[in-house]
Amino acid sequence: MEIDDVKISRKKPMYPVGAGLLKYLRMYQRDAKLPVAYKDLLNFTETVPVMDKNGQDTFWETPLYPPYLQDQLYEGLKVVYAILKASGNTRIVEHKIIDRIEYCAFGNTRPFRVRIINRLNDVYDYFYIKQADASRIYGLELEEILSPNQVNYLVDRDTLVEEHIVGIPGDVFTKGNIFNPDYNQTRIAKEFVKFNERCIISLLGDMRAYNFVMQITPDFDDFQFRIRAIDFDQQFYEGNPRVYMPQYFKENLPYVRLAMEHLNEKTVLQYQQEERSSIVHRVRSERHRIKDLRDASKQQQLSTDENIALLREGYASFYANEAYYKCRSMTDIVELNVKNVIRQVKL
Repeated sequence: MEIDDVKISRKKPMYPVGAGLLKYLRMYQRDAKLPVAYKDLLNFTETVPVMDKNGQDTFWETPLYPPYLQDQLYEGLKVVYAILKASGNTRIVEHKIIDRIEYCAFGNTRPFRVRIINRLNDVYDYFYIKQADASRIYGLELEEILSPNQVNYLVDRDTLVEEHIVGIPGDVFTKGNIFNPDYNQTRIAKEFVKFNERCIISLLGDMRAYNFVMQITPDFDDFQFRIRAIDFDQQFYEGNPRVYMPQYFKENLPYVRLAMEHLNEKTVLQYQQEERSSIVHRVRSERHRIKDLRDASKQQQLSTDENIALLREGYASFYANEAYYKCRSMTDIVELNVKNVIRQVKL
């Protein structure tokens, strides 16, 4: 593995939810009628920076609302949480309060993060309100279909609501946990290889350490590790193939070094093959859903012609497969990736 300074287009445009995607969302019950829209949360008068416990800027801000508007928003957000978590059963929020709202102007979708607390036991949870970007929604769906992870989100016109994904941020994990003597570092390296393979196949880009989390589960004799993406803003937009390969980001150097130290070429190939086999099983069980998602994505623009041309050439070279030159969209490239995986597993 090698490290590079991969360039990302921070000015990726927002792609609206097209008619095909809207139909898909209704078919698979991802649409909802929400009492609070993204634009409603933009009616703040000013913001205050949010600092971490060490006094460092987190790039999040606390928006301040007029009292009458804040009360209205907070009540609406409790209902949004009930719709996301319990199909609209508001009994689950009877003892909950909205503790705070935070805003990040740094991200492509300029998200709001909402903290909700149970007054009876102080247990809290988070959820996110974002602009509905079509490419991000396709990323969430591909995560649901092709990865071992489930995602919970809802869309209402221009508003996207996402469940919080629990885990230790990937960059934080490398600073304080990765060399924990209780952790089997070979297992961590194995998971990074599998995560890298999933990103390459599904065209999930910009998976720097701060865009994924590490989930740690104690087992009866060891700890299990799962890397989960938390940012889907760069789903199949960029033309540089390395954008979809986490191994090339300098922010992921600790994981790359771990893989180089604890794995050899044979074990890397073994873990890649294991992940491809898992993807094949998921595709077979969700073949109708992935077909519907493909049909929906082909009805709208999700990248530029230049990026599509660059990526198909890059993947043709990476896989030594001229079939990529026939791809006319990012969807075609993902579909060919999946077909190639199916063929490889059959061999």
